[in-house]
Amino acid sequence: MNRWSRGANGPHSFGGTVFGGTASGRLADPFRAGTLRRWNAVCWVLFGALFVGLATTERPGGRTYAALALLGCVVLCYALLDRFPGNPVLRPYTYLWVLVLGLGGSAYVWSGYAALFIVTLPHFWLFGRTVRASLRFTGLATVSTLAGSWLRKGWSAEFFGSTLVSTLIVVAASVLIGLWVHSVVEQSGERARLIEELEQTQLRLAEAHRRQGAAEERERLAREIHDTLAQGFASVVVLAEAARAGLATDPERSAQQLRSIEHTARENLAEARELVGSARQSRVAAGSLAGTLQRTLDRFTEDTGLTLTAELADPVCEQRTRIALLRCLQESLANVRKHAAASHVSVVLAQQPYGVELEITDDGRGFVVGEAPGFGLDGMRKRLAELGGRLTVTSSVGDGTRVLATVPLLPAEPTSVGPTPWKSTPVGPTPKEPTSLEHEERA
Repeated sequence: MNRWSRGANGPHSFGGTVFGGTASGRLADPFRAGTLRRWNAVCWVLFGALFVGLATTERPGGRTYAALALLGCVVLCYALLDRFPGNPVLRPYTYLWVLVLGLGGSAYVWSGYAALFIVTLPHFWLFGRTVRASLRFTGLATVSTLAGSWLRKGWSAEFFGSTLVSTLIVVAASVLIGLWVHSVVEQSGERARLIEELEQTQLRLAEAHRRQGAAEERERLAREIHDTLAQGFASVVVLAEAARAGLATDPERSAQQLRSIEHTARENLAEARELVGSARQSRVAAGSLAGTLQRTLDRFTEDTGLTLTAELADPVCEQRTRIALLRCLQESLANVRKHAAASHVSVVLAQQPYGVELEITDDGRGFVVGEAPGFGLDGMRKRLAELGGRLTVTSSVGDGTRVLATVPLLPAEPTSVGPTPWKSTPVGPTPKEPTSLEHEERA
């Protein structure tokens, strides 16, 4: 890319280098682009003033015409480079060589050359690609100017007393200012680079958070669907198979199973509405935890006919804890129904000093815990971990299974236990129809 090029901000925007330094931000920021446009405008005004001053204050003659020609050559080259920065003929270094020679010639033919020298000194920093190049061209211009002035004045007191001293002072000031501006531009470019890197990092971080949030939401929905709809559909399938098999031999039992299918389907419908509706306040597991678990156990006994013993305390806990324990119970009972081939199930809900414990034990065939397939146990662990709890599964082939869910109570939750623990012996079918609340509690 050209070192001096037109940019998005106008014809005087820079494409690479300013004051001897590389601008990593492409020097297209409003501050620098505006500063350079203003300097360009001032430079044209000063060139015009030099022409007017040279034409009106100097006597007509060969030296005046030569000075006008040299000034015109410098101005023309500057105009070409400004208006056609990509031209292959006049490059920035070519212009600087023209400027060095033009200053030397002006010092020889024109006594007011110092004005042109002062006006064009910043150009060595504007068009020099590096600090070293800018210093080298500034030195060449100084030597050329002093040589032209010496040829015109000779070894006179005026040359030593005013020309030499004033030129060196102006050049020293120009070098100091150029180095300072170069340092400022370098720091500004570095800040622009760091800001750009920070913005890119923030964008990548935001995208990563978005993907992580989407993945977590998919996992949450998968867990909810598994713990609610999938279990309900599995119950429907099992009950439908049992009802079809007993239509001829036990029609009353089949009718009861058909009613359970209808109840399960209604519960699944309520769960689906809960999932897609994104309700602010879920009605799942509303009310007493012991009552909610007892209704689930009653339905399980009604559907399976297994012997079930329950000892349910009634701890006071928030809804998230109640839902987590309800889902653990539902998943454990579903596993008992599908895999355990058990004859007896025991459920204990107890309040402990460190939190609430839910224990489900069966006398089924058991399994090897580390080889358990499926999503259920892992989903229970993650659900409890979100609340600071944990899941412990103890089982071996032929010895049944024990599932222990532990959830700590939050500081804001009361630590007292409810009035009277729920206790039940083997439970039979429930004569009353389930309420809409019970439909919501079914998983």
